[in-house]
Amino acid sequence: MNLTSVTPPCLALAIHGTIARITFNNPSARNALTWPMYEQLKSICHSLAENPNIRVAIFRGEGGKAFVSGSDIEQFVDLKKDEAYEVAVDRIFLSIQHLPFPTIALIEGLAIGSGLIIASACDFRISTPDARFGIPIAKTLGNCLSPSNLSWICAHLGVPTVKRMLLAAELIAAPELLEMGYLYLVTESEKIAQTVETLANKLASLAPITQKASKLALARLIENNLPDCTPLMRETYNSMDFAEGVNAFLAGRPPNWLGR
Repeated sequence: MNLTSVTPPCLALAIHGTIARITFNNPSARNALTWPMYEQLKSICHSLAENPNIRVAIFRGEGGKAFVSGSDIEQFVDLKKDEAYEVAVDRIFLSIQHLPFPTIALIEGLAIGSGLIIASACDFRISTPDARFGIPIAKTLGNCLSPSNLSWICAHLGVPTVKRMLLAAELIAAPELLEMGYLYLVTESEKIAQTVETLANKLASLAPITQKASKLALARLIENNLPDCTPLMRETYNSMDFAEGVNAFLAGRPPNWLGR
């Protein structure tokens, strides 16, 4: 077994045999990701990708209240106002999407913002019935997503559902996403860990080269011919609305959107 430090906020990595378990550990902030946590996630994914013994990875959030509730908003205060943030996180999410073995997201509570993208980057998602999913940035920060992340979540959720999440800031409950096929299973919290283990053991018993070729080919299909949306991202991150969204969130008040 290999185990990383578990002092929050951080990620914890445990390896048991052929199965890696990665835990987002910032429960006091509903596992919101700080920039060091993002960097740790990328480092863990790169190390696992180079480990020939790993056959499955399981991602989950600490505390049972949230998978990941997005990014730590305080880090947006001094953010350079351009597309650099989206480009940087793109590379981190790609490190999950391109892992050469199956991945499972164990989801309890909220999978919001980055949490939704990470869950979508995994090959299978199993959640509790009370889990909720969305990217309500039209209500909170007033920022935007990169074309890479939009392409990925549209491929898994469909454009109409993504519009509900992005344009209407809706959070969608697990039963609806199970019916759509986005979730592999929904099960009670006391059963979810064993349900995930059962699936992980099944996946670990199958042909790894076939799994690698299949999932990476699918990833390339999703990422093929992405448009250049740099001007749109730059306009959004330079806007007065984005600055207002960050300040309002940190002050605990509703934002006053100006449309500029």
